Amino acid sequence: MQLDLTPEQTMIRDLARGFADKEVRPIADAIDRDARFPTETVGRMAELGLMGIAVPEAYGGSGSDTVAYALAVEELARGCASHAVIMSVNNSLYCDPVLKHGTEAQKARFLTPFAAGRKLGCYALTEPEAGSDASNQTTLARLDGDAYVLDGRKVFVTNGREAAAALVFAQTDRAAGHRGISAFLVEKGTPGFTVVKTEDKLGIRASDTAELLFEGCRVPASQRLGEVGQGFRIALGALDGGRIGIAAQAVGIATAAYEAALAYARERKSFGVPIGQHQMVQWMLADMATTIEAARLLTLRAAWRKDAGAPYGPEAAMAKLFAAETAMRVTTDAIQVHGGYGFIKEYQVERHFRDAKITQIYEGTSQIQKLVIARHLLTGVAQVA
Repeated sequence: MQLDLTPEQTMIRDLARGFADKEVRPIADAIDRDARFPTETVGRMAELGLMGIAVPEAYGGSGSDTVAYALAVEELARGCASHAVIMSVNNSLYCDPVLKHGTEAQKARFLTPFAAGRKLGCYALTEPEAGSDASNQTTLARLDGDAYVLDGRKVFVTNGREAAAALVFAQTDRAAGHRGISAFLVEKGTPGFTVVKTEDKLGIRASDTAELLFEGCRVPASQRLGEVGQGFRIALGALDGGRIGIAAQAVGIATAAYEAALAYARERKSFGVPIGQHQMVQWMLADMATTIEAARLLTLRAAWRKDAGAPYGPEAAMAKLFAAETAMRVTTDAIQVHGGYGFIKEYQVERHFRDAKITQIYEGTSQIQKLVIARHLLTGVAQVA
């Protein structure tokens, strides 16, 4: 594993950090309070090339790599987790599978404008009865001449309200189970495709999470992504890459909470001295810093393996599991360091705490990550050295 960043990776990290500090952090509390999608700053992310970092320049992207992507997600999450997940989903769950499995015609229409950030994409896999059991798809896609007719409902779709297109998974052969799932690229505005609800959430409130309804929605067969029955493999492959982004998001959230706790421990006094001089607070800060660094290294290791063309599924699951648990623990302890002030909205650790929770849930819960890791260990596939 390459531990030193390349000049390009360093440049992208610093670019994302400067943008987050100057333009994202100042509005983070307001857009969280109002649950307002940050249209202007998402547009700025597109101008900076952050919406398709690892997509080749020929398809509208920045032509960089997964390590740079993870670094940028972390820096954005340090300023605002909502911005980070908007970017992460467009990069990893939408653009990456279209890049890997799309035809040239599909890439021209459904990748280039999205990687360039002129349009936003989303990923529609989860259903009311298909969350952790993602293979339990009930959305149907029936072939009718030169088109598929989609009927079904998708929930918890990040970017679903704002996206111009969705990567949708549906059963083309119910009898075949998960081998009967196919993937489709569906444009917003297609008759029968409706956004029926936007969720009111605990955290990442400035990113929209929508419910999508498909009723007799005709999608040209030319918009099927990959072969018939290949959809579940496409979905799982996208999730492997997406977990790197969520791990990076968790590291960014934890870092922001730790930095706030460290600053407060230097300033706040009790018993005549700054609370950072009390041993118990010192131990908490030491644990925060250590686990954050471990989570960051696990995340970059998974990203590096993806860039190297090596298997990275178990490494991504390990990174996502550890980083999410770290984010929840660090934000909890950061509130504890702040005492009563940590419980009020004037101090940002309260927002970081709320934002951290979702990293244990989406793109596979912590419990699912443990199943993924264990299955690889038991079959001898996992690389743990």
